[in-house]
Amino acid sequence: MAFWLTLGAFIPSAVALTDEQKLVSEVWRIVNRTYLDETFNHQNWSMARQKALEKPLRNNQAAYDAIQKMLKTLGDPFTRFLDPQQYRSLQVNTSGELTGVGLQIALNPQTGKLEVVTPIMDSPADKAGIRPRDRILKIEGIATDDLTLDEAAAKMRGPIGSLVTLVIERDGEGEQEVSIMRDRIELNPVVADLRFSPQGTPIGYLRLTQFNANASMELAHAISSLEKKGAAAYILDLRNNPGGLLQSGVEIARLWLNSGTIVYTVNRQGIQGSFESFGPALTDDPLVILVNQGTASASEILAGALQDNGRAQLVGETTFGKGLIQSLFELSDGSGLAVTIAKYETPKHRDINKLGIKPDQVISQESITREQIATAADLQYQAALELLKTNSVLAGVESGG
Repeated sequence: MAFWLTLGAFIPSAVALTDEQKLVSEVWRIVNRTYLDETFNHQNWSMARQKALEKPLRNNQAAYDAIQKMLKTLGDPFTRFLDPQQYRSLQVNTSGELTGVGLQIALNPQTGKLEVVTPIMDSPADKAGIRPRDRILKIEGIATDDLTLDEAAAKMRGPIGSLVTLVIERDGEGEQEVSIMRDRIELNPVVADLRFSPQGTPIGYLRLTQFNANASMELAHAISSLEKKGAAAYILDLRNNPGGLLQSGVEIARLWLNSGTIVYTVNRQGIQGSFESFGPALTDDPLVILVNQGTASASEILAGALQDNGRAQLVGETTFGKGLIQSLFELSDGSGLAVTIAKYETPKHRDINKLGIKPDQVISQESITREQIATAADLQYQAALELLKTNSVLAGVESGG
């Protein structure tokens, strides 16, 4: 496709730019320098800047609108502009104090719809029956088609005890309205328990609900405790775990691996770097990992690392498929810009984004209650027990040896 420069379209020189035009140019330059896709969604990125500066920008809001319109042409819901209030709110949200409904959300790249990645375990949204892949159509009567990801998140946050009403849609069911009372969200990432298989084998059951700053340390304590109690095999449950900190996922992979690559990061120039495991692992006991459609981001990195290194077998459903890395930039007026700068690849160079990780053993399961997780009603958990019983070689450990 040829691109033509219209001679009559004059962009003022840098000296003559207004503050609003400078902000648009600042965003354009950051994206131009760092964005993962060097084709910029198969468009002339310089022309996108020119279009954004065609009309006079009389105030900050006009600049913000022009920036959002320019970024939308990239077709990437994760590359987004945050006004100063949204940027401050995001910084507060990552500091650890959470109040709201307890939903991890994302824009589906294919449909552009606002989707639930997963509810945080035992959060108000979880107790209200919200499920992974539910589509959120309205928040407090406002259509989510008109909201950015950050605006939607901000509308669901609020003081403890206040109500928020959502209209959701899920496959096979019509629209339904759900009222949820906001509360403090407890972030206890690790559930650990010593179980026994039908054959009497002691099995360490570990459920990891998210990758926060404490997850690696808490999981290490749990594994050490289960080892002392005689665990001979492990089930690591990553179902409905939406991810979190990359570093946490890497540290947790190192708990299980004696050596090997954990994940590659790839920018538009190619492989940018990798994270390695140096050992020793806390245990060499056989390991099965449970995954489903709500297993996302750092969870997928961990599952892919242990699967590709032959350390674990995966049971369940293909994971969510969120394998992009965003970097956050603070702009000159106190607003922010999130830009997709790289993607993840598994040790065998599998691209996670939009594809997810396919389990070794695919077991579909209807939604179960929290009380049914890891019980006889949990088909995926039962399949993991069966795999630990029947698989002759797993993670380099001979069964019976």
